[in-house]
Amino acid sequence: MIDRRTLLLALGSTALTATVAFSREAGGILRGFNLIETPNAPFGSSAAAQSIARLRDTGATAATVIPFLWQPSPSSSAIVMGDALPHDRIAAGIAQLHAAGLAAIVKPHVWVPESWAGAIAPEPDSADAWHAAYAEVLRAIAFTAERNVADVLVLGTELRGVSGAAQWGDTIAELRALFSGKLTYVAHGADEAEKIAFWPELDAVAVSLYPVLGAPDAPTDWDRAIAAELDRVAAVARKYAKPIWIAEIGLRSAEGATARPWESAEERAAPADMALQAEVLDRWLRALEARGIQDVWIWRWFTDPKGGGAGDTDFTVQNKVAQEVIAGFWREG
Repeated sequence: MIDRRTLLLALGSTALTATVAFSREAGGILRGFNLIETPNAPFGSSAAAQSIARLRDTGATAATVIPFLWQPSPSSSAIVMGDALPHDRIAAGIAQLHAAGLAAIVKPHVWVPESWAGAIAPEPDSADAWHAAYAEVLRAIAFTAERNVADVLVLGTELRGVSGAAQWGDTIAELRALFSGKLTYVAHGADEAEKIAFWPELDAVAVSLYPVLGAPDAPTDWDRAIAAELDRVAAVARKYAKPIWIAEIGLRSAEGATARPWESAEERAAPADMALQAEVLDRWLRALEARGIQDVWIWRWFTDPKGGGAGDTDFTVQNKVAQEVIAGFWREG
C-alpha cells in the first residue's frame, strides 16, 4: 500500500526535492528551537539559511515554523490566518529546515491584540463559529505542511480557554486525513495538560513550561519548581502512554526574569542579565536529561543571523551565553 508521502513523491512535487536527513519514524530526537521569521530575513533568503545553519550547529535536530492566526479579541469568533507568514513562506521555511538536515515542526500560534491565546473564550452563541473558522485555517495549514513533508503539525498552542470543547475530536480526525506526519497539541503548562481529554488521539503530550521559578539568587527554588512541573507532565504522559515533547521553555536575558518567566521585554524593562538566562536553561536541560526527556524546543531563535546579542533582553538565545551553554549540552549528547 502506497502511503501519502510516497504518492506525493511519485507525483513529483517540487517541494519534495530536498533530501530530509531527519526521520521521526526512525526514532529521531526533536530538539531545537522555536524559529521566528523576521522581516529582514524571510524564509527562503540567504540570511535565513545562514541563521538556520547556526541553529543546526548547536546540535539541534529540529525547529518550528510558526504561522500566526489572528483574532480581534478573546471573545470574538472572527479568527483568520494572519499575513505574517503566508503559505508560500511556510513552505520555504520547511524546505530550508530540511535542506539543513533538520526536522520541520509547523506550530500555529494565535495572536490576540493586548491579550494572548490562553484568554480566548468565544461567547457561547459563537463557539461553534469559532471552532469552524479555526478548523478551516488549520486544514489549509495542514495541506501546506503535508505537501512540503513537514515532520510534525501542532493543532494548537496554549488554547486553554477552548481546549475542553467537544469539537476537537472532529478537527483531529480531519487533520489526520490531511497530514501523515506526527500530530500534537501544545498545552499551557501542567495545569492545562492535566485537563486535555484528546491526548489519546495524538502522538505526544506537548507542553509549554514557564512556571514561577523564584528569586534570581535562589537556584534551589528553580530546581524545585522545574521538578514539580515536569513530574506532573510526566504523570499525564504515563496515563496516556505517550512521549513527552517540551514545546517551549525559555527565559529572558534580563534581571529578575525568574519571578515571571513568561514576561516579555515589552511588559517590563530591565537591564540585561545573560548569565541568569544561561543558568536557568542549563538547569532545565539537566532536569530533562535526568528524566530521559530529549524532545525540547527552546523559545526562541530568529531567522535573522544577527538576532539577540549582548544588548538584547528578550527570550532570544542567539549570540548570547545561553547559546553556548545549549550547544555544549547538546553536542555532548
